Amino acid sequence: MAGYFGVLVSDSWLQNQFTQAELRSLKSSFTAMRRENDGGVKLSELAGKMSRLKHVGEILTDNERAEFLRDAYGNSDCDVDFELFLRVYLKLQGLATERRGSGARSASAFLKSPTSALLHTISESEKASYVAHINNYLARDEFLKKDLPVDPTTNDLFEIAKDGVLICKLINIAVPGTIDERAINTKRMLNPWERNENHTLCLNSAKAIGCTVVNIGNEDFIEGRKHLVLGLISQIIKIQLLADLNLKKTPQLVELVDDSKDVEELMNLPPEKILLRWMNFQLKKAGYMKTVTNFSTDVKDAEAYAHLLNVLAPELSNPSTLKVKDPLERAMLVLEHADRMGCKRYLTAKDIAEGSPNLNLAFVAHIFQHRNGLSTQTKQTSFLEILPDDSQISREERAFRFWLNSHGNSSYIDNVFEDLRDGWILLETLDKVSPGIVNWKIASRPPIKMPFRKVENCNQVVKIGKELKFSLVNISGNDIVQGNKKLILAYLWQLMRCNTLQMLQLLKNLRCRHSSKKEICDADILGWANSKVKNSGSQSRMDSFKDKSLSSGLFFLELLSTVHPSSVNWSLVTKGLNDEEKKMNATYIISIARKLGCSIFLLPEDIIEVNQKMILTLVASIMYWSLKNPSLDERGPRASSSWSETSSSSSSSSTMEDTASESSIDDIAIE
Repeated sequence: MAGYFGVLVSDSWLQNQFTQAELRSLKSSFTAMRRENDGGVKLSELAGKMSRLKHVGEILTDNERAEFLRDAYGNSDCDVDFELFLRVYLKLQGLATERRGSGARSASAFLKSPTSALLHTISESEKASYVAHINNYLARDEFLKKDLPVDPTTNDLFEIAKDGVLICKLINIAVPGTIDERAINTKRMLNPWERNENHTLCLNSAKAIGCTVVNIGNEDFIEGRKHLVLGLISQIIKIQLLADLNLKKTPQLVELVDDSKDVEELMNLPPEKILLRWMNFQLKKAGYMKTVTNFSTDVKDAEAYAHLLNVLAPELSNPSTLKVKDPLERAMLVLEHADRMGCKRYLTAKDIAEGSPNLNLAFVAHIFQHRNGLSTQTKQTSFLEILPDDSQISREERAFRFWLNSHGNSSYIDNVFEDLRDGWILLETLDKVSPGIVNWKIASRPPIKMPFRKVENCNQVVKIGKELKFSLVNISGNDIVQGNKKLILAYLWQLMRCNTLQMLQLLKNLRCRHSSKKEICDADILGWANSKVKNSGSQSRMDSFKDKSLSSGLFFLELLSTVHPSSVNWSLVTKGLNDEEKKMNATYIISIARKLGCSIFLLPEDIIEVNQKMILTLVASIMYWSLKNPSLDERGPRASSSWSETSSSSSSSSTMEDTASESSIDDIAIE
């Protein structure tokens, strides 16, 4: 039987355990392991190397994996081929499933990567919880009301999710305005193309709000793969529940710290860590002596919950809650207390007693949303006033963070300025952008205790950047270790741009074998866009990626309409004369691009303010999609010759400053 990527998977049962996307991901991981070991991996080495794999690596320790393999296989010196690798993974996956809930390392493990965990079983409790959430938040939706409420005891959820509309709507509940609903296909009877457009829109939008969707595709919705669909829904809901856990949305959180230095540290924490910090802050008020470090084993006895609710709503407390000795009975009393507070809950006493990390996290987040017990103090709020408020840096950090996470690296990035300081994720991303460029023999895997090892990793990151011709004047690895924001953003921008240009170059080489142009540059992208719009008969053009006329969005809508004639409904387009009209056009542009299949991470504000870096990524993404789908936009002889026209027409009119990247990078390099 034919395998994937030239690897034979001879056992049909084994092959049927994975989807094609899952096999691709595992093959990529296995190939990376072999490359690090000069082409071969021994069974004795596999336990340590599997630490990078989602689910197995997060739940099982190195010792647990090694001990399990010693018991399951006698000869630890045998060579591992891909088929044996898959068998070992399945065994470890089963062991990790048994440990889930009682030994999870962090509450965010499932949030970070459920769609790539390859866990083919689902938790009925979690399904019921997410169904209840959907029934509550989408009950009034005009399109979905015929399907709601969903019965949690059935598989109706997966049937309803097949057309992609529910997931799109759920994303907009989690992060309002992410998807322009004018771009969603909402006919009652969708054809396969329209249905796939919805799937593509929701997956690209999910990536854009921070979900990891490495191993999920359109076919998974169509076939109703429960573990993948539920995993995506889980991530979206958790993003919604944790949305207020930052100082911008809830400035009262400043009460958790004592000085401005601690405020900056708090700002860099992921939301679930802030939630834990808030919970312990309140528990300290209640006189609870233990520290809660996770939403699993530390809350199973419900004692922490009892103290937490007593301090938040003492008037509704039940004196017997802390007196009962049975944890299950105490959990029931805790939930009754929560009900009296008006907290919407989607878990049972059994879920608390069993230590379900996902449902307990959701429960605490609901409590925080309803009653956080914080009070603003003038002295503490003043700390916020002295902290830098750079919305541009914040937006770029968000875009690069989600772009990094979209690659499915070994760890989820919550903050690029903190989580990239050991260099490992940057090395992983570089290896995916330019396979084989990283020397893994001299790289150190986290956790890294010795500071000089982090510097070594980051020095290699800088060295590789220079090999890729990044502008890195007087930048050293220590700048990344120290978390220098401007330099990290500069490096990430060049890395993203390099990745984009490489993909375009590959497609160009495939389509234009006789082109004299060796490498694609920013001017080529600019010229391509102008040529496409001009060939459609329009007089619109952009002079550069920072052309202020682009703020109306009309040029991008014309470009999208050119590469895919039916993509834009012009009756929904405004003239873009004021900020409100510009925003309507910008959200429509982003949703249409994602619906076509463009993976982009910009916000409407980036279009309105004409952020030249993000504008370049938008146009390059549309160009990449167009080159992959030539039959949809090549309708005449002029269109097919656009490559030869673009370079000459754009190069003469575009300066280095206009090409969006070089000038902005040079400006922030250290001289």
